[in-house]
Amino acid sequence: MYFDTSYIAKFYFNEPESPRVRELVRKADAIHSSLWALAEFHAVLHRRMREGMSSPSDARELALRFSEHIEDGLWKLIPVNEALLRRTSALMVAAPRDVFIRSADAVHLTTAHEIGERTVWTNDRHMLAAAAYFGLRGQSV
Repeated sequence: MYFDTSYIAKFYFNEPESPRVRELVRKADAIHSSLWALAEFHAVLHRRMREGMSSPSDARELALRFSEHIEDGLWKLIPVNEALLRRTSALMVAAPRDVFIRSADAVHLTTAHEIGERTVWTNDRHMLAAAAYFGLRGQSV
C-alpha cells in the first residue's frame, strides 16, 4: 500500500477521513511512501503551527512520534535518488497538457510505480487525476 504525505498526516491528525485512514493502516501489511514525505510531513507540522492549529510542543511531539514510527517500520520510506528524479522529470516533460501535476506529487507517483504499487492513496484531487498517467490507480477513502 502506498500513501502520499497527506494520508500519513491524516494518521496523526483528527480530520474527517482520519478514522478510515487509521483503519487502512491497521489492516495493511506494509505502507510505503517516498522519503520525500519526511520533509513534507514536517512542513505540514510547521503550517499547522503557523496557522495556530498546533502548538510548538505539539509539533515537536508529533515530529518525534513520526520519527519513531519510521524507525519501527510503520512507514517504509523509499529513498529518492538521481535515477528516480530523472524518471520523474522525463514523465513530467512528456505529460499531456491536460495533466496537472506538481513536482512533489510526481515524485510520489513515480516512486509508487517504481516499487510496483498499483494504487496510491491520497486525498489530493490533482494527484488522483494524474495517477493514471503514471500507470496507477488513485484511491481515496
